[in-house]
Amino acid sequence: MLVIIGYLVVSASVFGGFALAGGHLAALLQPVELLMIGGAAAGAFFVGNSGKVIKATLKALPTVFKGSKYSKALYLELFALLYEILAKVRKEGLMSIESDIDTPHESPLFTKYPKISGDHHVIEFLTDYLRIMVGGNLNAFEIENLMDNEIETHHHEGEVPAQVVAKLGDGMPAFGIVAAVMGVVHTMESVGIPPAELGILIAHALVGTFLGILLAYGFVGPLSTLLEQKHNEGTKLFQCIKVTLLASLNGYAPQVAVEFGRKVLYSTERPTFTELEDYVKQSKSK
Repeated sequence: MLVIIGYLVVSASVFGGFALAGGHLAALLQPVELLMIGGAAAGAFFVGNSGKVIKATLKALPTVFKGSKYSKALYLELFALLYEILAKVRKEGLMSIESDIDTPHESPLFTKYPKISGDHHVIEFLTDYLRIMVGGNLNAFEIENLMDNEIETHHHEGEVPAQVVAKLGDGMPAFGIVAAVMGVVHTMESVGIPPAELGILIAHALVGTFLGILLAYGFVGPLSTLLEQKHNEGTKLFQCIKVTLLASLNGYAPQVAVEFGRKVLYSTERPTFTELEDYVKQSKSK
């Protein structure tokens, strides 16, 4: 929603300001210029990226029009799930969660928290490391190093769509110049026409440069920043799981381990100690 509002503000400010200054909006309506800029950008996008990168980028773009799913409610569910898992391990031993982590979508422990169990990547990350803990072959330092490597890999992989969109935005002004140059070439071919008509052709050519810059900094460029922000939020969730599990491995009680994870969160989503404690108690009573 904020993206649409932002686009409306950009458009109203630029085109409205042009109209208030006495400009004719019809002069800016140049579909051929848009065809050249948009077509060249789309072609460069397909040339410069592999199939999996193109697929990942096209999949990521619709998410910019949705609000963030990484809310306080989501993290409360995550910590409540982690608390229940760690409490069960502390009470009944690591082997007691083996069936839960083997079939998490059938486990009452996981299905109790649909916001978490519905995220395939989170469940895979969590169950993989719980499985390693059950195996008992790695110490906390080795598991931490493995977690860091996986989170780093996940982060770099998820950054690709934002980087692709950023490069696409960086190229828009150049494609605008290409469209403008083509317009100038067409103008120079028509030097014999009356000055009034020649002026129209020059104006049309300049629109190419204008559109390239506007699309780059008003529409495409900001999307890359938003994609990056959304991805960083997703990485933070994995860091919460990492810190909580490592605290448990180092011998801390479940209620203290989830507190370690809570402190990792951004302040905008971090529940207070009391909020987390009350939520965990309510979840246990269900």
